[in-house]
Amino acid sequence: MTASDPVLRVRDLKVHFPITSGILARRQVGTVKAVDGVSFTVNRGETLGLVGESGCGKSTTGLAVLRMLDITSGTVEFEGEDITGYDRGRMRPIRRRMQMVYQDPYGSLNPRMKVADIVGEPLVVHGLATDRDKYRARVADLLRMVGLLPDMAERYPHEFSGGQRQRIGIARALALDATLLICDEPVSALDVSIQAQVVNLFMELQERLGLTYIFIAHDLSVVRHISDRIAVMYLGRIVEIATRDQLYKDPLHPYTKALLAAVPIADPELEAARGQQIISGEIPSALRPPPGCRFHTRCPVAMAVCKSIDPPMRDMPDGRAVACHLHGG
Repeated sequence: MTASDPVLRVRDLKVHFPITSGILARRQVGTVKAVDGVSFTVNRGETLGLVGESGCGKSTTGLAVLRMLDITSGTVEFEGEDITGYDRGRMRPIRRRMQMVYQDPYGSLNPRMKVADIVGEPLVVHGLATDRDKYRARVADLLRMVGLLPDMAERYPHEFSGGQRQRIGIARALALDATLLICDEPVSALDVSIQAQVVNLFMELQERLGLTYIFIAHDLSVVRHISDRIAVMYLGRIVEIATRDQLYKDPLHPYTKALLAAVPIADPELEAARGQQIISGEIPSALRPPPGCRFHTRCPVAMAVCKSIDPPMRDMPDGRAVACHLHGG
């Protein structure tokens, strides 16, 4: 693959979960459409931010891309290889090149394992820890890479701060020289003072190692700092994809505008002067999504057509894409 080839292509991805009822005779009574027709590409060395409210399907998308969840339909192509139908055995070598950094640095590390074993576990699982000295040297290099001291390898997770634990998780994800990292809200559990340090570490590692990221978050300020392009999700669908500058300077979809309006501004005068766009109501259930545009029940500019016709994703002249009847071309 060349640098211009997409590392990841996702086409019409759907992840549906059946709802069953009954004790003796189980029967399906409904379907939760957690991800319902998501398409995007991620280029080599790029960071694609994936944002939206809780429950919109961001994390499910990430897990499906890694094939940690069954895919209902659609395709996932990684480095030119269609991995949609791969079973656990065929995914094993693929997972050396695609890894996840989890949200909770407290829950994603085994408290009974030393850091050396946590970081080096992927090497053992994939049969790469044949020489003990090389194993220890690799673990030491990984800890240095994420800003930790090699002698910390003999400590346990409870001896570290939240930010340090997340660095350990990043080191573990890099152990096998992965090319794609899916970062599932990796700073949301950290103090604000530590978040910037971890985000800067992600950016430094990307520049040094040529990594590609899918950065899942609900904090738009964090996504703005690290992302090249941003995809906005709502109720299992992507409603807008744009470059970082396009999205923040001139958002097109009403949902994107409302999300950005909710981000606080440090300057009190600017905060008071800017227009507020409030999203009314609760996000509908993925079990029974509304007909037409899924956002029309909360949209302040909804039209009659929005209630009956689902707007397709349309490419705009400036290169972005948006699913909204207001921009029907």
